Formats: sequence, structure tokens, C-alpha cells
Amino acid sequence: MNETEIIGVVVDAGHGGNDPGAVASGLKEKDFNLKASLYMYERFKELGIPVVITKTTDETLTREERINRVMSAFGRNPNVILISNHLNASGGEGAEVVYALRNSSALSAMVLDEIAKKGQVIRNYYQRRLPSNPSQDYHYIIRDTEPLQSIIVEYGFIDNQNDVGRLRNKGLDYVEGVVKAIANYKQVPYIPPIGFEDNTYTVQSGDSLWKIANEFGITVEDLKTANGLTTNTISVNQQLLIPTTIPEPSLPGDYIVYTVQPGDSLWKISTQYKIPIDEIVKLNQLDTTTLTINQQLLIPSLPAKEVIESTYIVQPGDSLWKIANEFNVTVDQLKTANSLSTNLLSVGQKLIIPNIGKPSIPKEDEIEEEIIEEEIPQNIIYIVKSGDSLYSIAKRYGISVDELKSMNNLDSSLLLIGQQLTIPSLENYITYYVKSGDTLYSLANKFESNVDKIKKLNNLTTNNLSIGQVLLIP
Repeated sequence: MNETEIIGVVVDAGHGGNDPGAVASGLKEKDFNLKASLYMYERFKELGIPVVITKTTDETLTREERINRVMSAFGRNPNVILISNHLNASGGEGAEVVYALRNSSALSAMVLDEIAKKGQVIRNYYQRRLPSNPSQDYHYIIRDTEPLQSIIVEYGFIDNQNDVGRLRNKGLDYVEGVVKAIANYKQVPYIPPIGFEDNTYTVQSGDSLWKIANEFGITVEDLKTANGLTTNTISVNQQLLIPTTIPEPSLPGDYIVYTVQPGDSLWKISTQYKIPIDEIVKLNQLDTTTLTINQQLLIPSLPAKEVIESTYIVQPGDSLWKIANEFNVTVDQLKTANSLSTNLLSVGQKLIIPNIGKPSIPKEDEIEEEIIEEEIPQNIIYIVKSGDSLYSIAKRYGISVDELKSMNNLDSSLLLIGQQLTIPSLENYITYYVKSGDTLYSLANKFESNVDKIKKLNNLTTNNLSIGQVLLIP
């Protein structure tokens, strides 16, 4: 049996659960490791390479559990490849690969070369010995998986801002480079994801890097990296490689990966996918509600609450507005379908959910001056969750701590998990579709509001707006 004969690949997401790995720049290593491993797992299956993944969720694994899952995948065979995905920290920039003392450097060299072709800075591939016994590997994931061909791939440094920027925009590109290296090493025909092949563009008079990047839906940095450019200067008839974006992976389980777009907010994404904001925050372990463009979020692909035969059972903390928002209907449609004369609900009550399709965002030339007003109930019932505080809840709903305490007759700031809080929501909000020429300032004047209130309500971090963007106007 030769070294490259195909047996199988084991993909391991380093750290996880109670072990976050390195943490810096608002990122957690374990999150990247899991995303990279899920993507890699799906790609190997697409290429017909036998593959096993050690975990598909943010799970805490002991050393023994991790090693057992690795070794039980394809047995103890030197033609099995183990890839453990990681990020680095503490001084440095770029990707590196650690390989076992028992193996040659051939595979590691190929992996690092393919990552470099995707635009990442590379360091080196090397072996690391255990100080107390130099005949053994330093890392247990390599040492305890003999005789597998085991490598650790460190895609970049989580505390280096250059690496962080590249990892946010091109992290899965680097993972795809590892997939290609393994396929070539195993002598399996490599087929890139649909749309991943590079295209060529000839620079025209009046072009700029920004204009070209915007036309192809990529960043200027992606364009410069793909072409080895150090400045923004280009010339007419110059040939540029246009790297297209890797399609979102189909993940094991009921999740999709969503890439944050300009103008997005957690509220907007929550409404689009009919998933409560709290679930998105919890699933992605977000420490803040602020989003960044190109940030990737895991979104459950099924509704958070079960709907059987177009009916829904009212849960503690529900309101008509909350249920209508979750199933993408209006409060009036919900009341009409159930012959309700008030907004009052009772736990266990059965509601009919009208089968009304999701409204599409109108094109610019279809946007009229019409404004859609949606009623928000007078009060919202909020169920306290782990990590909540009066301050965080008050901030979320745009009220003061004193208002929240007064509304709920609280004498102290102590909260209990499962405690119900009444949230005063006394305003009617206007749903507005952004048109050409709109600015936050002009909208604030038009609706007698102010810019800060609009930004806060829609979780906006900049004043930039896009045509067709949906805003709530207080």
C-alpha cells in the first residue's frame, strides 16, 4: 500500500465547549475551528473522499474522548490523515502547519503552499518535540494518534489585526486550500466548488479597483490579494484575476451560514429567517449585538417553534406581535385568522397561522411614498435568561433601568432565570423602505425623529444606507 492510497480523512475542530481556545479581537478560536471543520467535512464528501468529523456542534471533549473519536474513525492506519483545525496567538502573523515526527514534510508543504495561493501570509511547517521526552511529539493530538498522518493547521493569529481581517473575509478560502492539498496528495480529482474558479477581467478606461470589486461583489482587498497588488493603481488593458466567493457550505444538521451584508442588523436577520434574536445570539455566542460586514452567522434553517397543520400553541412570554413577527404575518392578519377582538393571549391557547407568503423587498423603481405602519403591543413579556441583567435588557428595548424597575415593581437589580418582566413599549413604529437619495438625517427630519434613535432601534453602526433596506422609524 503506497503512502497516498485513499483510506480516509478525520477532521477535528480544535477546542470547543468550555474550552474557547484563544480569544482576541472579539473572536473565539473555537468558533472558527468549528466553522472551518464543518466546511471541510462537506467538501471532502463532495469530492468522494471518505471522511469523519469529530464533532458537529460546540461540544466539550476530553482528551480521551477526542482521541477515541479520531482513532475509531478508520482504525490505526498510516494512510489515514488527521487534520486538526486551529488559530494561533501570542505574537506572529500568517499560517503554519505542525506535522508528526513519524511523517515526512510532504503533506504539510503542500497544505501551506495551497493556503499561500489563496492569499494568506505563510510562516513555516515544522515538527515540535515534547521537552520532557524529545522522541515524542509535543501536541497530544499528534502524539496520541500514531500511526495516523496527523497535522495541525494554524490558519493565522487571532491577536494580529492583519490576520483577523483576512480571516474574516477569506477564512474559508484558506480552508478550501487545505481541501485541495489533501485531494492532490491523495491523488483524487479536485473539483472546486461551483463558482470558485478564478475569472479574468481586462481593465477598461475609467475603471478603479473599487469599481471592479463592487461589480463582482468582492472587496478591494480580495482583488489586490488575488493579483499581488501593493497599491490601488491599475492600467487600461491590465489583466486581473477575479476570485469568486466560496458558496456557503451545507452544514450537517439544520443550520445555514449567513454572511452579514451592509445594512444588516440582528433584528433584520431575525425577521428574515423567522428566528428570535436571542437564539441567533446564543447559537453564535455573540458578546454584542453589533455586526460587521462579511461576518458569518449560523442560522437554524427550521422555525424555532413547532407549527403543526398551520397552528401554533402560545408559550409563556408570547405576544401577538412576537408571534406575528416570527411567522412573517401582521398582527391584524393573525387576529383576523383567529377572530380575536383584543391582543390578549393565554398560555396554551391554539392559534391559526395564516399561510401568507413572505413579502419581497421592492425594487427601487417600485418603491412608493406609501408608509406601512405596524402595531406593536403596549407591553412585551420578557423571560430572563442566563447572563441577563437589568442594564442589558433595558438597553435592548431602548428604555432606562429605572423604567424597567418601576414597571415591574423591583426593589433591587437582582434577576432570576425564568423570571418574567413586563417591557413597556408605548410607541408605534413605522416600517420604511429606503429609497435613492435617502439619508438618516433626511429621514429623521421627515418623520420628526432623530438619527441616534433610528440607529439604535435598527442596530446601525454607521450612517450608510442601501436602497431597499428596511428601517424601523420611531
